[in-house]
Amino acid sequence: MKVALGQFAVASEWSVNLAHCVSLVERAAAEGAGLLVLPESIIAADIKDPGITVRTAQPLDGPFVTGLAEVLEGTELTLIGCISVPARPGFAYNCQIVVNGTGVVAVYRKLHLYDAFSMKESDHYVPGNEVPALVRVGDINVGLMTCYDVRFPELARRLALDGADLLTVPAAWVRGPSKEWHWEVMVTARALENTCYVAAVGECGLRNIGCSMMVDPLGVAVVRAGIAPDLLFCDVSRDRIVAARQALPVLANRRFAEPELHAQTVTERH
Repeated sequence: MKVALGQFAVASEWSVNLAHCVSLVERAAAEGAGLLVLPESIIAADIKDPGITVRTAQPLDGPFVTGLAEVLEGTELTLIGCISVPARPGFAYNCQIVVNGTGVVAVYRKLHLYDAFSMKESDHYVPGNEVPALVRVGDINVGLMTCYDVRFPELARRLALDGADLLTVPAAWVRGPSKEWHWEVMVTARALENTCYVAAVGECGLRNIGCSMMVDPLGVAVVRAGIAPDLLFCDVSRDRIVAARQALPVLANRRFAEPELHAQTVTERH
């Protein structure tokens, strides 16, 4: 299956971002891609207005997602990206959505909120409480992770044991000392330690690093972007996955149990 990685700088107006996403869908479909992965928080972003992502949140049947489904109708393309969805006044869910021409086919509410490096996502977002189910795209099983999730190997391992061939990681990875290195190391590690593909797509622009990449099951970055908007293409091969797991059977050789989400109730802020 051909996969497209659409890296761009998210604007402050949702209609501008929808138009950009529509353009990426059209270009990916024209190239015969079966999957297009976009960054995190694609409805709206503004480095000078950190509250904009929650304030501009839309429901799953709002005009942004509806517009995506409309442009996907009649194509063989599936789109994955992240949007903010209203939760309660002043709070939203950070949702990774899977959309095709029929509408939204899967939603994953981000488990690990970015409370690190002097930022506190939990001040504005409500965390999810469920490990996402795999999504079938063509003949590929896709597991969903979002940005900060990539720092938690338990989720990637759980998705791989559930049968994931490809992990998608939409992100808005903030610049900082060694942050580009953190991104590359962890995206590569999640692929190599689970012998699966990882499609990691970062928002670029004034605050975030971009640096989107597809890493194969043996840790090779088969395509990668820099800091500018880009649309990359690569093939995901089941044969490559099978060969990697025969050569490096870490999933079969493991001696630890399958990771489970901690059975605790997340206390929501009021």
